Amino acid sequence: MIADRRAVEIVPTDGSAAAARALAARLVTAAAGEGPAVLPTGPGEPAPRAALTGPVPPGVAAVVTTSGSTGVPKAVLLSGTALAASAAATAARLGGDGRWLLALPAHHVAGVQVLLRSARSGSPAAVMELRDGFRPDGFAAALEAAARDGGGPVSRTSLVPTQVRRLLDDAGAGLDALRALDAVLVGGAAADPGLLARAREAGVRVLTTYGMSETCGGCVYDGVPLDRVTVEFEGQDETGAGRVVLGGATVAEGYRGADDAAAADFLPGRRFRTSDLGRIDRDGRLEILGRADDVIVTGGEKVAPAAVERALLAVAGVREACVVGVPDAEWGARVVAVVAGERGASLDAEAVRAEVALMGRAAPREVRVLEAVPVHGIGKPDRAAVRELFAR
Repeated sequence: MIADRRAVEIVPTDGSAAAARALAARLVTAAAGEGPAVLPTGPGEPAPRAALTGPVPPGVAAVVTTSGSTGVPKAVLLSGTALAASAAATAARLGGDGRWLLALPAHHVAGVQVLLRSARSGSPAAVMELRDGFRPDGFAAALEAAARDGGGPVSRTSLVPTQVRRLLDDAGAGLDALRALDAVLVGGAAADPGLLARAREAGVRVLTTYGMSETCGGCVYDGVPLDRVTVEFEGQDETGAGRVVLGGATVAEGYRGADDAAAADFLPGRRFRTSDLGRIDRDGRLEILGRADDVIVTGGEKVAPAAVERALLAVAGVREACVVGVPDAEWGARVVAVVAGERGASLDAEAVRAEVALMGRAAPREVRVLEAVPVHGIGKPDRAAVRELFAR
């Protein structure tokens, strides 16, 4: 029976394994069309007003809220059909189904997908306790417990770059457990190529993922779209860069309670206009250049922060970087950056800036060294906080 138009069922999570398992059971029922749509919420997080406005269209299984990095969080309507298509495409890309470990917040789209992908394999996901945050020893303990729980061996997990870095830095049992997995999806934020290279050198089978709540999470792996997923560009420039438009079976039904401007990003033919700029690189893979609204116009030249961040991350000792534009009376905006160093590294801001000076106007005019780059959500750089830092 397909779910009728009805109010959603709010399912709170608190980072515990018990709450994640309860959510998984409700998601499986909803995805099969045998129960109400599910709205997962995080610890102490009220359901956003938009998510509770208006009826749920038939077939919607989950209502997932965005991180709100561009403003007010939106409530995304995910159908059981789209979620199933996403899980099937992931299984096809990875060579078949497998049991997953949930090490991300269960209420985010990536967490929802881990729970549903594992259920598709016939084994419930193993769950890491996250009430005290992510720790390498806790990651190892979760996999050890899964090996004894009768659910079968865990072969996959999904992480954000910060988690991968912590496991690599710890170089203990958590890293050993990570190496034993057949696939480690890395998404939620741009992954530094140096971090990925380091992980692969350590024997970790990492794959980068690109996608968002509106596409049931990651739908492009290592720059290649999954089955039944399309990539197009809107408003391409002379370099081939344009606004990324994702299409296909994994695209959401739309937003719940959003205004017309937001809803306009859902295009005919089951396509979604993202906020990201991208292009196809020389290897035929999708390259994300950064968010369209993050582009800095300085002295009439457009600067993509992601390109400057990659250059900064290539500087010896730099572990994290975030580049933003701040108002400038002469240039309109000036490029500035914050960086954080590798453990034990002592960074000199002017020396770091000198390393990327050949980038011309794209080079940061000021660099500040922090202990860690501000983040929000599940590891995305908090550019607003960085701008505020320079404003002060």
